[in-house]
Amino acid sequence: MIRKWVFFLLLLCAFTARADETYVLKFATLAPAGSTWMNVIAEWAGKVEKESQGRLKFKFYPGGVSGDEPDMLRKIRFGQIHGAAMTGHGIGSIYSPARVLEIPFLFRNYEEVDYVRAQMMPEIRAGFRKNDYELLGWMEVGFVRFFSRTPINSMDDLKKHRIWQWQGDPLSAAFFTASNIAPVPLPITEVFTSLSTGLIDTVIAPPLGAIALQWFTKTPYMTEVPMADGIGGLVVSGKFFNRLPKDLQELLLRTGNEASEKLLLETRNDNEKSLGVLKQNGVTTTLGWKDIKEADVISIRDRAAADLAKSGYIPTEVYDHARKALGEYREKKAKQR
Repeated sequence: MIRKWVFFLLLLCAFTARADETYVLKFATLAPAGSTWMNVIAEWAGKVEKESQGRLKFKFYPGGVSGDEPDMLRKIRFGQIHGAAMTGHGIGSIYSPARVLEIPFLFRNYEEVDYVRAQMMPEIRAGFRKNDYELLGWMEVGFVRFFSRTPINSMDDLKKHRIWQWQGDPLSAAFFTASNIAPVPLPITEVFTSLSTGLIDTVIAPPLGAIALQWFTKTPYMTEVPMADGIGGLVVSGKFFNRLPKDLQELLLRTGNEASEKLLLETRNDNEKSLGVLKQNGVTTTLGWKDIKEADVISIRDRAAADLAKSGYIPTEVYDHARKALGEYREKKAKQR
């Protein structure tokens, strides 16, 4: 009988020690302190710490102090950090088919984006998990535009500019190849300096990003036509996630999803407000939809998609799935008119 009680007490102590064990989630992002992304992520961390009664805490590395997104992913693999707020570039290194939502000139508005994403999300979440990551929440950086030192008045004008390409990014490479443009590949951490020296004269960014990173101070012209809808995600390594107790896993998933939904709405609102801020700061809008032929951008879109399918980065069946969902949505909207 005594042995049974000793065994029970040992189990109870082990459980209590496990329940009281604390975990620190080292989390990196390119978003600078004070930005919309960083503010919401910090709020998320506070909620997690409070609801876990201090058992799960965050340690942040904002503003690119952990390097570019490829650097962050390398540090996650080595266990130096555990998670990050990633844009499409980083997401592509985890589960590249998710970037079908960034195919150039695919979407016309956010309603289309939301509908297609909802159809694709189960597949995307499964893809992250299969590659040893947990997708805690989905976000976006918004519709990205060209910001340039001199005006861009046509698609052909793009070929005259020294345009930044995020170094090592297959999707932007496919876009530039499809458009017959020779870009200048650089890590994102070198963009501002390269704008200052003249190495590049054009960047691709959402309005909010151009302000947060101060790129707009070097590029007084912005296209009205967006190139694509930039995606983002809150991710954590499967190794870190799987060693958390079940209740903390559930807490991280629930609150991560809540944070991402807030980020999605606030990012869209801030991008809209940023257009006004850019105008007030003298940024002039160029290249409207009236200045391009729809057939030209569709051709670029399909050539880029074919190139990405050929490399296996975004398989044909994934692109077809997205196009089918988009067609369904547009057909429904047409019937409602």
